[in-house]
Amino acid sequence: MRGFFTGCAAALAAGAALLIWPSAAAEGVRRALGVCGEVIIPSLFPFFVLGSALSALGLPQRLAAACSGGMSRLFGAPGAGAAALVMGLAGGYPLGAATAAQLVQSGAVTRAEGERLLGFCNNSGPAFLVGAAGAGVFGSARAGLALYAAHILAALTAGLLMRGGGSKIMSTCPSPPEPGRGVFVRAVTGSVGSVLRVCGFVVIFSALCSALDAAGLFPRLCGALAARTGLELGAARALLTGFFEIGGGVSALAGCAATRANFALCALIIGWGGLSVHMQTAAAAAPAGLGMARHLCGRVLSAALSALYAAALFPAAF
Repeated sequence: MRGFFTGCAAALAAGAALLIWPSAAAEGVRRALGVCGEVIIPSLFPFFVLGSALSALGLPQRLAAACSGGMSRLFGAPGAGAAALVMGLAGGYPLGAATAAQLVQSGAVTRAEGERLLGFCNNSGPAFLVGAAGAGVFGSARAGLALYAAHILAALTAGLLMRGGGSKIMSTCPSPPEPGRGVFVRAVTGSVGSVLRVCGFVVIFSALCSALDAAGLFPRLCGALAARTGLELGAARALLTGFFEIGGGVSALAGCAATRANFALCALIIGWGGLSVHMQTAAAAAPAGLGMARHLCGRVLSAALSALYAAALFPAAF
């Protein structure tokens, strides 16, 4: 009951902020729509279509045979889970989670195995890391590649640290591959809805952050965070914004110096993903009934590991 009232209070406060500062919220919406059009849709939509089509055509079953030994020994996950790992690292949030959910729904993995995959297969992709983070924030595609390398290493390390006791061979009966006719049409129509859901979360969180900024709450919190942590004000703002939304958090670092600390902070924000990504993931995982506890642990672990790896790779980034 306490959670219900807390949720209602948060929803009412968010609604009040949007009503009291509509101009700021509208500016946040416009900014988020630009990000959706320039980054999210071009980088995610093709991979959503590809992942859905390949899953329907039986790729997970082929990967299960080819990758079962490595996935089981390294991550305690079934071979079919390699599809979620590859798609997550290639396409970005929340494609890894969506692929894991599809694997559960098709019977290629169990629900417990799907939740295990959520812990390390849902990651940011190269388009965002190289384009938005590397070139956009640090003015260098090379920096983006270093961030991507740190992100991959963090995901694999998180998978190793969170591995289970090994995966039993095909505990469910996988659905047979669908006939080729109509697969592409279903993949495209289903992917449209998936990408729109992602964009919806990005837009609403951007609007809320802009309204809270106009209310003066963000500046006060940023000042307090900077005073307590010793971060420069711009970095504190990036950290606070990135807690809610990854794009805004990374963009807030654009005016900061390209130091090792800020490079690691950028990696930490990307590894965490923001509450927006967590909700995108929950929406993608819901049809398969996947819990979010493993995903949350994985994101906390990935954030810390990404920062450590990025700090180590900083000399190679510039």
